[in-house]
Amino acid sequence: MKALLLSTRLITFIFVCMISFDSLADVNAVEATIDRNPVMVDEAIRLTITADGSAERDAFDSASLLKDFVVGRTSVSSQTSIVNFDTKRTTTWTTTLFPRKEGTFTIPAFSIEGKQTSPIQVKVIPIQQSGNVARDYFVTTDIDVTESYLNQQLLYTVKLFLSSSIERGSLQAPEMPNAEIKQLGEDKQYTDIVNGRRYQIIERDFAVIPQASGEFTLRGPIFSGEVMAANTNQRFGFFNRTQQVNRVGPDITITVKPIPKDIDYPWLPSEMVRIDEEWPQDERFVVGEPVTRIITLTALGVVEQQLPEIPEFYPPDFKLYPDQSTTTTVERDGNLIAQRQTSIAIIPTTVGTTVLPDITVPWFNTLTGKTEYATIPARSITVVPNSTQNTKTPPTGMNVPDEQNDDTVTETEAPPQQAMDRENGSVSAELASLWRIIYALSAVSILLLLALLVTYLVMRKRRVLVTRQPIGAISGKRDSDSKKEKHALDNVMKAIKAKQPDAISHALQAWMATISDEKKAQYTPSDYDVTAGIQAPFNQLQQLRFSEHKAQHADLDEVLQALSSAVKHARLLWQQSNAKKPNRLSTLYPAS
Repeated sequence: MKALLLSTRLITFIFVCMISFDSLADVNAVEATIDRNPVMVDEAIRLTITADGSAERDAFDSASLLKDFVVGRTSVSSQTSIVNFDTKRTTTWTTTLFPRKEGTFTIPAFSIEGKQTSPIQVKVIPIQQSGNVARDYFVTTDIDVTESYLNQQLLYTVKLFLSSSIERGSLQAPEMPNAEIKQLGEDKQYTDIVNGRRYQIIERDFAVIPQASGEFTLRGPIFSGEVMAANTNQRFGFFNRTQQVNRVGPDITITVKPIPKDIDYPWLPSEMVRIDEEWPQDERFVVGEPVTRIITLTALGVVEQQLPEIPEFYPPDFKLYPDQSTTTTVERDGNLIAQRQTSIAIIPTTVGTTVLPDITVPWFNTLTGKTEYATIPARSITVVPNSTQNTKTPPTGMNVPDEQNDDTVTETEAPPQQAMDRENGSVSAELASLWRIIYALSAVSILLLLALLVTYLVMRKRRVLVTRQPIGAISGKRDSDSKKEKHALDNVMKAIKAKQPDAISHALQAWMATISDEKKAQYTPSDYDVTAGIQAPFNQLQQLRFSEHKAQHADLDEVLQALSSAVKHARLLWQQSNAKKPNRLSTLYPAS
């Protein structure tokens, strides 16, 4: 019995040693195979690498295939078998390759644990060489234009043709460097007959927005899935057989043109841009009553980040309370539509007729290749007085003179004591009224003194903070601001010389933004001392622009000459006031 037990243990030990020795053996041979050759340009090749022996799972590196193929996901499997104490182990790597163009390509040799595979020549043929036999599965791609401008939307359409039902699958998005790609809407599914064969078609649209100029290749999407296969030898109807299908869509080369050099406004390429307003139908406005104006900028084929700010200019006869603008992007009929909406409350302050300037947004028409303008025309409005403010009601408790009492006294004289009491009462009332006025003036004086004291403290604190800035930072900022101001002034003078009132308004706003310490949506010359002289000729220019009768050439020249002189004088005043500002650091311990 002991001898039998010893023999069993010895045999087991030898068996384990044999397994361990075989499992630690090196790779004996490596083989590479493909499932088809030749292959059409949109079909996939299944590459299989089989290693005979023990190999690490990450021993296969597919980097050398990226030159000529798109490499899909790689799967690894291992198998160990023991037959008559002979252990055999194999490791298999399977990957999917997608050729991108026609021609003859070489799958290089791979080295696995010191053993190499043989290189394989693959012939990629065009789709037309498949003969007259209709294909079972294929992908087509199409784009609306192959030559576009920077940031212009391109409509990219992918169609997947299936001759049998699909069980499961995935369709990747196209790829292109320096581009924003997003799907438009939901997939469309329908059937159609192509070359005499019925197909189930899945259609998907993408918006491609290039972010850089140059020539680019838009890589076709890859479809991987399982479809129903014909079961000619099927015995049981409730078993369904599927087959793996991999297809890739054709590549498309596009050319993206840069922004034209003569564009001096925010770049907005589109096929259609419009600007609309929501405004009361009645053109009569009342002093002190707010009116809400909503302006909407709509552009086709762009995203909301590309929309510029809406320029709005109003005469000084209004108080403005703007609300924060909102933006959104929606999809309609295979196109992106972006909108920016602004809302502003306008309160008239002066009675009379006022002209609201036009609102103009320049944009680039990608169909015509020219600059166009989306405009809300200027309009004249009439402001009427507020009836509630004109109605005056006598204050309660006020003594109204009684003339009848005077007449009665004349006819029937009052006793002397009553007359004296009446006179004393009148004097007491006048004294009380005088003291009330003195008290009111004293209170107002105290409030004014407090306001002046607070203003002095705030201005002193600001002056200390400003003077503590580094000298280099102040000097550098002033140099930069001076260059911006000079450039903006040149634009104003160029617009005046060219006699373009619309350009004058925009350039004048830009120049005032460089000389003002405030950040405002709209600048009015009369709001500042140095630019107050510009207001009169500017108003005359606006009246000439929007008057019912066409302005005479001589009148326009006279107004433009006055406006030019006023702008130059305003700049001189600004430079003089700017020179008086301190440009050195204050002392460390300022005198109290």
